[in-house]
Amino acid sequence: MDGMPLTDMPWWRWRANVRSALHMLSDPAFHQECWLAGRPEYGDVTDAVYRLVEDTWLDNWSAEKYVGTVFRDSGEAALVDVAVLRVLRIMHQVGADAPVSVYMEHHGWPEAVRAAREAHVRLAGADGDDPDVAPRTLEVLRIVTRAA
Repeated sequence: MDGMPLTDMPWWRWRANVRSALHMLSDPAFHQECWLAGRPEYGDVTDAVYRLVEDTWLDNWSAEKYVGTVFRDSGEAALVDVAVLRVLRIMHQVGADAPVSVYMEHHGWPEAVRAAREAHVRLAGADGDDPDVAPRTLEVLRIVTRAA
């Protein structure tokens, strides 16, 4: 999120959290190298899911509600909605505290990853960031969201 213009969206901290979650959820190599490896600096899959929905309540209503505050346009909101629904469906089926391996073995996981990737690429591009850099640690996210 180095290129992200932090203050150009009214609720940019929420956007940073959603982007971070989507980034982690969208990267199969990250799942292997960080989550399955148990690297604590990135949290786990449940942490990413909660970061995706905790401030925004996207588990209760559409991202469209946040166009102009968290999301730049309806296109971003629609992609985020698809990703949220796919990831939450899996979480509800496997349980919130399931290990990442259970998420990854779920038949719907590849589609959830694809949806998260589409949303991540759109949001990162709109913020002037390279969507293919590795996800930032949770500590870096905390520092970024305290800035400005």
